[in-house]
Amino acid sequence: MAKNFALTGASGYVAPRHLRAIKETGHRLVAALDPHDSAGVIDSYFDDAVFFTEFERFDRHIEKMRRLDGTNSIDYVSICSPNYLHDAHARFALRVGADVICEKPLVLNPWNIDALAELERESGCRIYTVLQLRVHPSLASLHEKIKTEKITTKKDIELTYITSRGPWYLVSWKGQLERSGGLATNIGIHFFDLLMWLFGPVQTSEVHLANSMKTGGYLELQNARVRWFLSIDKNDLPPEAAEKGQRTYRSITIDRQELEFSEGFTDLHTIVYRETLAGRGFGLDDARPSIELVHDIRNARVTAPGDNVHPALQKLL
Repeated sequence: MAKNFALTGASGYVAPRHLRAIKETGHRLVAALDPHDSAGVIDSYFDDAVFFTEFERFDRHIEKMRRLDGTNSIDYVSICSPNYLHDAHARFALRVGADVICEKPLVLNPWNIDALAELERESGCRIYTVLQLRVHPSLASLHEKIKTEKITTKKDIELTYITSRGPWYLVSWKGQLERSGGLATNIGIHFFDLLMWLFGPVQTSEVHLANSMKTGGYLELQNARVRWFLSIDKNDLPPEAAEKGQRTYRSITIDRQELEFSEGFTDLHTIVYRETLAGRGFGLDDARPSIELVHDIRNARVTAPGDNVHPALQKLL
């Protein structure tokens, strides 16, 4: 039976991936919210969804549907709104008796997870998040391979992610630390989740550089040593990427061997939705380690690196 979805953040960058996932899993969007009214993309998927620019009217509509006719109540709320609103929108969903599928990061602070866990128990509803790299076919295969291996020495890993952004980025909510959580949270959290999922929990964390445009540091995981670097500055792009006109460069090497996962990104949200609707979604406990890590990175004191510095940072420090 098709489920009823509502969606917050309908005009945002990531919303089309959720709209497509709802459509491709055979369900329907009945209501959407965004204070910005450039939400015409909805028509490509659900041209009869009711749209609101004010949360209060959206809230009233959802509550009315729940009380007047149980068959029209919302089953799921998909959250694509700015990071700092995820917690409040998840609470709203639980209050109206709906489960949640929330874009990363689920919340900004570890204690937000504790409060949501208590609300889950009270409401009987569930909160799931989108950790799409865990369902990438090649990464899922690597995870299974690592589970069967007996690792005797820690892997040496370099994570590099450069995604060029113009001046608009720092003016928007994404550039405001209290709203986005900073670069490690906004653009790095799914990579940190992936590495901990593959190589175990954090034992040591250092931050070697942190500003509004770039950040980097070192992690020691149970089975890996990780040098990491994140940037939105196009000047950090490797020459070979810049020469090709690429604005994004993504690389993870394991013992100097490139981890190839550049293909297969197009339908990862649909896979996450399909798994979640089948009862195999990623819940609060899955999200917690990466939320704790990026919170610690955001609040860490910047220290001088030793031999564990990322190559890109050597040029900057």
